[in-house]
Formats: sequence, C-alpha cells, structure tokens
Amino acid sequence: MSGATHRFLLAVVALAAATLTPAHAASAAAAPVPDRSVVTWAASADRLGESPSDRTYRLVIRTSAGGSGMRIRVSNAFGDRPLVIGSAYAGLRRSGARLVAGSNRKLRFDRAASVTLAPGEIRYSDPLPGRTEAGSDLAISLYVRTAGGPATGHGMALQTSYATAGDHAAEERDGAYTEQVGSWFYLDAVSVDTGPGTGAVVTLGDSITDGWQSTTDKNLRWPDFLARRLHGPPGATVQGVANAGISGNRVLADGAGQSALTRLDRDVLSLPGVRTVVLFEGVNDIKSHSGVTADTLTAGYRRIIDRAHAAGKCVVGATVLPYEGWSEWDPQGDAVRMEVNEWIRTSGAVDAVADFDKVLRSPYNPQRLLPTFDGGDHLHPNDKGMQAMADSIDLGDLECDSASGRPRAEAGEPAATPTS
Repeated sequence: MSGATHRFLLAVVALAAATLTPAHAASAAAAPVPDRSVVTWAASADRLGESPSDRTYRLVIRTSAGGSGMRIRVSNAFGDRPLVIGSAYAGLRRSGARLVAGSNRKLRFDRAASVTLAPGEIRYSDPLPGRTEAGSDLAISLYVRTAGGPATGHGMALQTSYATAGDHAAEERDGAYTEQVGSWFYLDAVSVDTGPGTGAVVTLGDSITDGWQSTTDKNLRWPDFLARRLHGPPGATVQGVANAGISGNRVLADGAGQSALTRLDRDVLSLPGVRTVVLFEGVNDIKSHSGVTADTLTAGYRRIIDRAHAAGKCVVGATVLPYEGWSEWDPQGDAVRMEVNEWIRTSGAVDAVADFDKVLRSPYNPQRLLPTFDGGDHLHPNDKGMQAMADSIDLGDLECDSASGRPRAEAGEPAATPTS
C-alpha cells in the first residue's frame, strides 16, 4: 500500500466512525461549490446508448489535485427523461472492482441518499469529510435506480470500469461486478477543497487528448503525464488537471460530441478552480474535407479564447500535429494546418503556445509524426509521444493571473520552474 493510500485510509476510517452533529450535517448540505474547490478529475459528457435501470456502475478514476471535502458531479445532460441515482459511494480501489477495506463511503445530495436529475440537469454531491490524496485510484459507485432513453457519459475512457445488475454500490468486494465496461456513465467531474491559491488546468481537445493509442488502464494520456509533472516542482499552484477531450471532436461542428464551441461552458468554464485552458483541437475540422479554412478555424479559436478570457482564464494554444499517412490526409488540408499553426504561434491571440507540432514532427518529413512517437496510425501519438507533449509545456504558462489575464511570470509574479 502506498503512503498516499495509507494516509487516505486512515482519514476514512477515523471519519467513518464519527457521527455528524446537526451543525455538521447542515454544513454538508448541497450548495454552490466554494471558491476553494478545484477540479481533480473530469471527463466530458456525451450521448451514449440506451440507459438501463436497476444497474450499478463502479467507475474507476485517477485524481490529480489532493484536498478535502470531495464532491462528485453527476450529469443527465443528454437524457430525455428523469434519472434517479438511488445510491452513490466513493472508495479507494485496491484492484479490479475490489476496494480497500473500510474506504467505501456514502455520498449524499442535499443530505439525501438518492437524487433525481431532470433531463439536462447536472448536480454536485455534498462534500465528503476527509482528505483525498493526489494520484489516488478512486472507485465511484453509482446505483441507477431509474433510467431510460439515452445515457449520459464518456464513451472512450481507456480505463476499465465495472457494472452489475441491482444495487451493489455499498459493497467493497468485487464478486457482484461481473461485467467490464470501457466508458464512464453519468459521472463527469470530481472536485476537492484545496488550500488558498490552488488552481487547475483544463485540456480541451479531441481523441489525442482523450488518449487514443495510449495504453489502456495505465493513465498515460498526455494530460495524465502533465498531472504528474505538476506535483514535481515546488511552488506550483496549479495542481488539478481536467481532461476535456472527446474522440473525433471538432471546434466548429457537432458530430463526435458537441463542438468545442458548444460544450465550452459545461465541460470547461463551469469546472471549479480552473485557471488555464489548453486549447488543442482542429485536426478533425481540417481533415473532414468540409470546406474549413484557416480563417474559419482561427475565427472559432478566437471565440473560445474570448469566452475564456471573459471568464478570467488564460489560454495556451497548442499547435496541430502532422498526420500524413492517415487516410484523410491531403496537401490542401496540410496547408491549412500549417497556416493555422503559424497563426497560433504569431497572432498573439493566446497567452502562451505549446508547440506540439514542433516537438512531435519528423525532422526529415515535417508532414509526419516522428516514428518513435507514432502510435501506428500516423495521427495519434503513442505513450512516448504523449509524454513528450506533456513534457514540452512550460509549467509557468499554466500559472495564470486572472486579474491580468496573463501567465503569472508575465504579470510580474514568480512562476514554477519548468522541468523536463
């Protein structure tokens, strides 16, 4: 058992034995998420298949920021009828669907054990007493008592979770969980209360950010590597990382998920503690052969940037990766990509640049990924490519000063020293 797991378990056991006084119960009631709350995990919601009733999902996630008062955010954003979550629990995963003994604890919603979400509704749970450590493997168990119609969730989790018929959310053993699932259902964010000044970054992207071609169950998406880097240098105040990638997503058009423009408020700006947005989308717009030009795509970028700035967030613009060898590549699309990348680098519209194209392209053929970083399809990086992307980000660029709308190093404040 790791030190982080041991400390979390000690806090859980101590608090599980305590009884809430009426005053404590009142303070735990559902309320607007406080200013000190920071997102520690997120996965953008989409419309999935038919939603069955009387089913428990044990959803495995990895935290980034550590803190107390953990809350989960449940979503019926794409539902067309009420969703009833009959019970919800959060515990530490030991392995598979099995939990660390004594760690599974009941979550409440406005002090009730169950919650009904209207079509389109999103709700936070009450805060869970005790501390959640950074880098913890949590299992969030949701018993869906009543559902139907389209389910809300994240299709490509690249993480094995579990499901079973009936209500088994409170169980710590894994015997009932006979089904493995590759999606996250109804859960789209987890937050913790942190110390003053702690913030988060959201990575807004497509399948590359979602992690396709990274190793399943290993948390090797580039935002995962970034989360580990953020806990290295002393003085870094950005600790939370929220992954807002959806496979196939576009900036301008709905299709594989709602467009980045459409989902920006729900998937990015509404998350607590967000200081900076890494904007890394565009390749699906370009390779779709739908008439998207550099001007139309960068106009979409500007709308995202303007809305993020209006919300007090900084924006790091990431250049679009090369993709020659992918079936949809053509010289015309690549010309658009290069023009878009030049705009990202030189327009001054973003607060900082993450030049992923420069880091991952082949020096012998700049239209292609370097083979050592190519996941095999010539579009998606492998695990090494994911790490190279995360390592290339200047951590100081994420330390946004909301008052000036610029990275703190530019605003005259010290920033964390970048690490390789």
